[in-house]
Amino acid sequence: MFIRVKKSGDRTYLQIVENERVGGSVVQHVVATLGRLDVLQESGQLDALLRSGLRFSQRLVVLDAHASGATTTTSTRRIGPALLFGRLWQECGIRSVIDSLVGRRRFGFSIERVIFATVLHRLFAPGSDRAAEKWMRGYAIEGVDESIDLQHFYRTMGWLGEALPEKQQVGATPFIARANKDVIEEGLFALRRDLFTKLDLVFFDTTSLYFEGEGKNPLKRYGHSKDHRPDLLQVVVGVVLDEQGTPICSQIMPGNTTDVKTLIPIAERLTQQFGVQRVCIVADRGMISETTVAELERLGWDYILGARMHRVKQVCDEVLSRPGRYQEVFPERRCSHGPAPLEVKEVHVEGTRYIVCRNEEEARKDRHARQSIVASLREKLKHGVKSLVGNKGYRRYLKATHDALQIDEARIAYEERFDGKWVLRTNTRLDTAEVALKYKQLWTVEDIFRTMKSILDTRPIFHHCADNISGHVFCSFLALLLRKRLQDLMQARGWQAEWADVIRDVDAVQEVSVTHQDKQFIIRTEATGVAGKAFQAVGVPLPPVLREVQKRGTTPKPHR
Repeated sequence: MFIRVKKSGDRTYLQIVENERVGGSVVQHVVATLGRLDVLQESGQLDALLRSGLRFSQRLVVLDAHASGATTTTSTRRIGPALLFGRLWQECGIRSVIDSLVGRRRFGFSIERVIFATVLHRLFAPGSDRAAEKWMRGYAIEGVDESIDLQHFYRTMGWLGEALPEKQQVGATPFIARANKDVIEEGLFALRRDLFTKLDLVFFDTTSLYFEGEGKNPLKRYGHSKDHRPDLLQVVVGVVLDEQGTPICSQIMPGNTTDVKTLIPIAERLTQQFGVQRVCIVADRGMISETTVAELERLGWDYILGARMHRVKQVCDEVLSRPGRYQEVFPERRCSHGPAPLEVKEVHVEGTRYIVCRNEEEARKDRHARQSIVASLREKLKHGVKSLVGNKGYRRYLKATHDALQIDEARIAYEERFDGKWVLRTNTRLDTAEVALKYKQLWTVEDIFRTMKSILDTRPIFHHCADNISGHVFCSFLALLLRKRLQDLMQARGWQAEWADVIRDVDAVQEVSVTHQDKQFIIRTEATGVAGKAFQAVGVPLPPVLREVQKRGTTPKPHR
């Protein structure tokens, strides 16, 4: 039985209708016509009728009383994060791998539960371990109660970064000893590999994470800061992802480690600890050196590496100068959502295969930017030169003569050769266009790093012990793994959602404990926005909107 609206001419009536199955079809019967909708609303009769019916439904009585402020709230806890990501935590095998590694060691608390709480904190309100310990008090997380405090977070981070026994150090990188977190990564990869046995392509990139505060540590060094904070100590973090963008492993390194020194140790770790015998590794131009390339070829690995166009003489003088027709991969796009235009051509120099890529849209941007700088420079030269010397944008297009500064026309012509282009070096047998498209996937990795540094917000780090630093960063790696899994499940259903919206809406799902007429109830708030789709994608049923809290020895009564 239900209420429906019935139009008759210009008037709208409210009716009570019931469905009745007659034969093989459903027939609707009007039980009663309540009257004109506008009259019922204006007179208040409709509100009075609906309110009078509340007394026959305890669920509606309690919800209505709570909405009107007639209940007493005893506690409020957010349940969305642990419900949603708890299921993903189980499905990805993270809980089982950690529990297996902990084994029979007794810590007096659950290491796995503290890691889970830390990862949730990374996803929803990133910050320090101290902030995580305070944050979790407002959340319902299975196995995490008031007995868990800050020292448990510190001990857990230390355990994750704790060095393995000497006999398990085979295959360790030169940067830091193998630790428990490495065994977890390898265990998770083994679980995934049982389902997806193919690993043909991996992406590798690095970033820097800076520190606040004082304290000595072999990992904390000054180096090239990708955060633009050269004044602070930092560590370097590398992450390897598969072709689908799923994180495989992470590696923490001293802050003064240059990109060119990171690739080979990671490749050797994939071979020795992950059992990957042959794979194509994709990395950006910061990773390339003759030593790196020679070592990759010694290992028998394929590679697609970005080449430094300005700094490598062979690329600058020969590769970019070779004539040849470009092959069109994607034409100029007609809408903003289409793929960016792409042209490619293959060049061989002394047995080395290069792929020159060109994006005409970017070429126009580069050309326009340079023309704007040069036009402004010509105008400013008329009024003196002192203000130009310290400006890097201007300085690159200037040359000194005996008595003045002049526009360097040769430099302008030289820069035009690089407009909208990038060059790749590869030893693969892939088609020219495919090489370029595989490399463009590396930009997805860079997006993920931006995710690590904005949404997961690993930085700044306050830890001083190397073990704790490693554990702290590893929790962001696990958060990244869960994020990718949720996005994959939502995309499989054709649902696109901004990550910030997902986090906000899932975080808003709460349970409120209230007292009404000497009875205790738990009210679950609505899953608004994209939260409902997130729970559906993962297959997590939400608790009832209302349930009564029964005394011990009795059965709870849900009110759906």
